[in-house]
Amino acid sequence: MKSVELIHQPGAPILSARIVLPLGSIHDPIGMKGRQQLLAGVLTRGCAEFDAEKFASFVECHGANLRCEAGEDLLVIALKCNRIDANSMVPLILAMLESPHCNEDQINLERDLNIQMLKRLQEDSFQLCHDKLKPLLFDDGPYSSDPIGFKQDLKNIKQKSLLEASKQLTCTNALLVLAGDPQVELIENCQERLSVWKNQPISAPEPNPEPALNFASVICNTEQVVLMMGFRTVGIDNTDSLMLRLLQVHLGVGMSCRLFQVIREERGLAYDVGVELMLRRSNSPMVWHLSCAVGRACEALDALLAEWQNIIQAPISEAEMQLAIAKLKGMEALSCETGGQRADRLAMLLSYGLPADHNEICLKKLDRMNPAQLLAAAQRWLQKANLSICGPSSAIKELKQRWRRAQRESSGN
Repeated sequence: MKSVELIHQPGAPILSARIVLPLGSIHDPIGMKGRQQLLAGVLTRGCAEFDAEKFASFVECHGANLRCEAGEDLLVIALKCNRIDANSMVPLILAMLESPHCNEDQINLERDLNIQMLKRLQEDSFQLCHDKLKPLLFDDGPYSSDPIGFKQDLKNIKQKSLLEASKQLTCTNALLVLAGDPQVELIENCQERLSVWKNQPISAPEPNPEPALNFASVICNTEQVVLMMGFRTVGIDNTDSLMLRLLQVHLGVGMSCRLFQVIREERGLAYDVGVELMLRRSNSPMVWHLSCAVGRACEALDALLAEWQNIIQAPISEAEMQLAIAKLKGMEALSCETGGQRADRLAMLLSYGLPADHNEICLKKLDRMNPAQLLAAAQRWLQKANLSICGPSSAIKELKQRWRRAQRESSGN
């Protein structure tokens, strides 16, 4: 993998840049969950000769769009600017990593913003439910919490810790992707600067073994119940990940998907229903989710459990298979329309050690797949379900009993 990759778009008026580092929230120390996301925010608050005010003014006066955030595996700086401003803006994002200020007053401001965000998230039933699901999948280790962290952990993070973490930013396997029509001199300058980045990033810790506990709940006095059923699956580089993506599309993407048609349209049990597959370096979680009225929560759970048993016991039809393939191909085409989208994709693939044409290779495999292969993948990775519920205490009690009964029946079979 080269340190600078170019997606050449001759004559493009906009340049999109992505710097990707293998320094996501998986590297947050115990007791300091949210450190990498806090660091990402602080990077936009001054570097090199720019204090926080001058930094913000410089970005805005060029009409650029700049964000920096930590996901679970990766820390990403994303820039979009006019081509004529690229020679000023791209060196700036390199300077963010080479000489960040990490001033204490700016750290405190960013920390307060993250704590405010946490408070807003606590008002979201889906977020509360998801927060309870993660430890069921990953115990208290890596991937078990949102990258934004916890309030008390954020308060524990001091300037010294961020300064120490910032030393990892100029690491040897940093990747810069440029999409557009940059000048050759700019590319060469970037390559020269990245070539002297010699810090060795700390190896990412391995996720904890999946715990035996498979139920969690959070009381929320609303008139709806949120159900999330989660499965711990495989990393993005595993051959089964493509089949799991097809299953995700078949089950929970769009109005033609299986769960939407059966649970919402035919039976009217849910307000919202879908399936997410969060692809990661390892153990990508698949989450089936729905929200429903309190009075129909038990019916909705029974329907969700029936669909789970169906997908691991019987193959989908050939027609369903072809619909899922067509939808996935369409999603892939829509996901690479802009230079920014292409830069995002290439940066992610190369950072995970995958070839640049990984998605094209996967698309060619789709037409050779069959329902029996999907069934085998489902039986390998969707056998152990975990359930998280958010809703009134009365509903949770009854749903827990239903879940325990279903688990006993499944074990008996």
